[in-house]
Amino acid sequence: METIIFLVLIPLVIALALLFIRHDSARGPVVFIGAAATAVFSVLLAVRQGIWSDVGPNLLWSGAMESSEITGYVMMGIEAALAVVLFVLGIKYKKALACILVAVQCPLLIWFELTKGHDIEVKNNINIDHFSLIMVLIIGIIGTLICVYAVGYMKDFQHHHANEPDRRPWFFFLMFLFLSAMFGIVLANNLVYMYFFWEITTLCSFFLIGYTKTDEAVRNSFRALVMNLLGGLAFVLAIIMLGGTYGTLELDQLLQIGASAKALGQPDYIVNVVVMLLCFAGLTKAAQMPFNSWLLGAMVAPTPTSALLHSSTMVKAGVFLIVKLSPLLGVQSLVDLGGPGFMVMMVGGLTFLLASFAAVSQSNAKRVLAYSTVANLGLIVACAGIGTPEGVWAAIMLIIFHAVTKSLLFLSVGTAEHNIGSRDIEDMDGLFGKMPRLAVYMIIGIAAMFLAPFGMLISKWAALQSFVDAGGIWVVLMIVFGSAVTVFYWGKWLGKLTAIVANRQNIQDKVHGEEWFVLTGHIALVIVISLSFPLFSSRVIVPFVTHFFSGLSDASAAALSSDNMIIMVVLAAVILVLPLLFYGRTRKRVVPLYMGGANEGDNLTFVGAMEKDVPVSLRNWYMEGVFGEKLMNRVGLVTTCAIFAVTFSFAGALAVSVFRYIQGGGTF
Repeated sequence: METIIFLVLIPLVIALALLFIRHDSARGPVVFIGAAATAVFSVLLAVRQGIWSDVGPNLLWSGAMESSEITGYVMMGIEAALAVVLFVLGIKYKKALACILVAVQCPLLIWFELTKGHDIEVKNNINIDHFSLIMVLIIGIIGTLICVYAVGYMKDFQHHHANEPDRRPWFFFLMFLFLSAMFGIVLANNLVYMYFFWEITTLCSFFLIGYTKTDEAVRNSFRALVMNLLGGLAFVLAIIMLGGTYGTLELDQLLQIGASAKALGQPDYIVNVVVMLLCFAGLTKAAQMPFNSWLLGAMVAPTPTSALLHSSTMVKAGVFLIVKLSPLLGVQSLVDLGGPGFMVMMVGGLTFLLASFAAVSQSNAKRVLAYSTVANLGLIVACAGIGTPEGVWAAIMLIIFHAVTKSLLFLSVGTAEHNIGSRDIEDMDGLFGKMPRLAVYMIIGIAAMFLAPFGMLISKWAALQSFVDAGGIWVVLMIVFGSAVTVFYWGKWLGKLTAIVANRQNIQDKVHGEEWFVLTGHIALVIVISLSFPLFSSRVIVPFVTHFFSGLSDASAAALSSDNMIIMVVLAAVILVLPLLFYGRTRKRVVPLYMGGANEGDNLTFVGAMEKDVPVSLRNWYMEGVFGEKLMNRVGLVTTCAIFAVTFSFAGALAVSVFRYIQGGGTF
């Protein structure tokens, strides 16, 4: 109990302290101490709760955590105060939709809590299982590393924006508050508690995206706010429906009610609507189409914000909730074609396909990473939507590998941008000469995203197998074509980084020590996780899947067998060892580079037509006319909105039919 409380309170206390620290000499040590303490308590909680235990029930710990009336009123007071702040900002910047959503959402929940919700007894406010502990480790390790990286990065950022006020205390306050709220989300079983922390992450992202206060930043921050408030409103409606109908506010009770109805072959349509609303909230938070534009707009924020949003917070909150609901998803009958599983699976699959296409047309490195994030989140969502043990296993493995590698790549791009003056992939020619260490780190990160034997590829293979076994042919096609396209856009970037350009001065000594420390830590995590994931799978993920799906079938057990994974680990080990065996033992013969004409001798120009000197130019193909982001987003908007319209209309029609049937005296 004490560990859980400290885990939420430590980043909160550090956030409050950093709000009042104005000098770098004091800020750095406080960030380091806070990050270290948060990481230590994350690991301590995981160890104490038996994350490596592969026997016994999956529920590792649950408890009330003393939910007093005072606590409830304090939370309501904070919610009301935050709503007032957002409402005033909406008026200031003339954002009417944001004002309307705030004015509806907050009073609606407070009304429920003061009336029907006041009499509902909550037995377990928190609930810790293996998946929760995985998320705790991701937040506590990856999230804190990003905060440490931000110490050095924000020095350069402020130097490049010397004419603007120094708002770094506010920045670091929001970063650590974000971590505290994320711990609350992944540990909460009380949906009101989860919603409270859910909205704090929305508020933090709003202020972080608008950090620079430029017109573009303000516009993008309100876009993120509006889209996440739509999800928040759906969350509130789900709480009211669940509490009003079944007299419970607990996530595990929702799962039990739904599972019981599913086992009897009598779908509970109220539960279906509640799950659909919660999944809709998760889809908005996870930036799935048509809500992906808020995450792309977040790229205007400083790079640590992008890394935090994409890897360990915010978007991961969305997929966390959807994965937790996965036992109630899936498409087993014709009725399910209009249910939450169908909605989640199809929106995720389409997002993966279309966002992967859109990434092809991007040369801005952060936008490539952003579209890649949206795409991979779509794959995770689709895996959860299929509602099978293999799909959930693949979703969790994708969450783990994506968190580490995407954080590494975002931070690497941030370091490159501050030192070469650009985040454009086309300007990364010769990075091997300018910053060889950083180039190697980026190559490892990119390879980890799509090449064997790294975990992302293995997880995608498991995802594809789960869709094939479930008979989801359309989603299979989406995954196949989307995965093929990822090879294209990652390969283009990889080619840029591996190109050797002559006469490049080494400038990597200008990188701050904090940045090297964090980037090296990420590389170590990529390697360790790639080598140890069979153990992680069998001891952590499989117990979670086994419990929530009431045991595994022979086919599922075979699919999750560690034999093939061990082979991949051996391949990874060989890749690491081979360079060491041949290091320094080759007899190199330096020859002029081949070009489109006679090399002038400097490896930078060649003799072209009419005896003219032509400078070397290495450029990629982006096919904007075929895969332009405007076209892909337009297609995504139409298709995903159609899916939402069908599923919600179907759910509404069923709800009306059930209501009329009950009024007529019928029973189920």
